[in-house]
Amino acid sequence: MAAKLILSMNGAVLKEYPLNKERMTIGRKAHNDIVIDNLAVSGEHAAVVTIMHDSFLEDLDSTNGLEVNGVPTKKHFLQNNDVIEIGKHKLKYINDQITQTTSADFERTMVMRGSPVGKPPAAKAGTMKTQASGVEELVEKTGSFDASGSAAKPAAVKPAAQGEAGKAAVVQILTGANAGKELELVKNLTTLGKPGLQVAVLTRRPNGFFITHVEGAKFPLVNGKELTNQAYQLKDHDVIELAGIKMEFYFKG
Repeated sequence: MAAKLILSMNGAVLKEYPLNKERMTIGRKAHNDIVIDNLAVSGEHAAVVTIMHDSFLEDLDSTNGLEVNGVPTKKHFLQNNDVIEIGKHKLKYINDQITQTTSADFERTMVMRGSPVGKPPAAKAGTMKTQASGVEELVEKTGSFDASGSAAKPAAVKPAAQGEAGKAAVVQILTGANAGKELELVKNLTTLGKPGLQVAVLTRRPNGFFITHVEGAKFPLVNGKELTNQAYQLKDHDVIELAGIKMEFYFKG
């Protein structure tokens, strides 16, 4: 059975919403998948990204914010019976599926400060262009670097994500101040982008790696083509453009 959200107000159930799309938005405007017609709710208040049996809640820079189980949050890995509060409305998350994903997988994000672990590959001709304005960090946290840019010691050594013919999957930055830096995709979920501007999540599935839009008015580009609400399966040497940065996905080795 698909996961669902049950909308209620003052204890009265208003409607049930099956999470049958990769990305569903919650907000006051009519174009949202879950419409809550209340002035306390922003036009686009939040989004729920569902990947296989896992769902993730993101606040879309709303005016009044949201809470999960009474705790204010901007990003949350949803678990069965979690209660999302938006104004006077509540959305209860129901999911009885067993999942192997953890909140740590979702929180693991990628910072493009400091030196990468290991030497980056040589630049490919015509791809290593520098933006004059420079680039801020792509996201907030990382499994490879700490906030200061120095290498962080992992709690445990995990094998790199394997793709075609056992090769490790890698994302390499092509433009900006961090051009040439790379990150092996060792987690099931890796968040890319700049919070408040544009964010996407890369997910590792049995049949490959997929990119899904999470936050931002504009969707990321892959090979110059804008993505849709659906997850896109990445191919070797696909070029992703996200938050003003170009990066290449490829299999290393």
